Amino acid sequence: MSETAERVALTCPSCSPELETVHEVLKEGGGWATVRCTECSHVHKTQLPEAEEVERRVVVSQDGESFSTRVEAPRGQTLRRGEEFVLETEEAIMQVRITDLQLDAEKRVPEATVEEVETVWTRGVDNVSVNVTVNPSDGRREDTRSLTVYVPGDYEFTVGESESFGEESFSVKSLQVRDDAGGYDHDKLDHRGDVAYAKDVKRVYADDESSTAWSAW
Repeated sequence: MSETAERVALTCPSCSPELETVHEVLKEGGGWATVRCTECSHVHKTQLPEAEEVERRVVVSQDGESFSTRVEAPRGQTLRRGEEFVLETEEAIMQVRITDLQLDAEKRVPEATVEEVETVWTRGVDNVSVNVTVNPSDGRREDTRSLTVYVPGDYEFTVGESESFGEESFSVKSLQVRDDAGGYDHDKLDHRGDVAYAKDVKRVYADDESSTAWSAW
């Protein structure tokens, strides 16, 4: 008997017509399978039970790079844009958020069942990069600059509060929220005290508080 052959639990018409026993799948085709009972070696044809899980392709994007893997998901489960789940791969275990659900080569939808989906597009949200637009303290817009900060996904940015990253210090003026982020009333938060998680932020707009002179840039 092959040690790598697929095995399934089935009733055996020869030795166990009422209770399931382990069967080895010998051949599949036309909706039927030829199987052999491992208890009595009886060979017979039967229809295999429908798999409870289906395998789907998952693409993960993070910091401008991406990779794809395949995962199993429960049949009948509904997937939605913005939902998060733990993805386990050989390289790492990470939290990801669904950004799109691809049904075929062209169609993408915000919600679908696992059976309908061909590819699940996601981005990593354990640790994220956040773009920050910093306005100089003297108000000269021509000296506005951009920088990127790296923080945990659940790091909180609050409008009106100061942030420091190394030699960079700035006061948060407003937050642009990502399209796939749920739970926010607006896509731009600009009232003092408004809070957003880093994984939900597309861009931070801020006023410079750094001690570094702008002439150095």
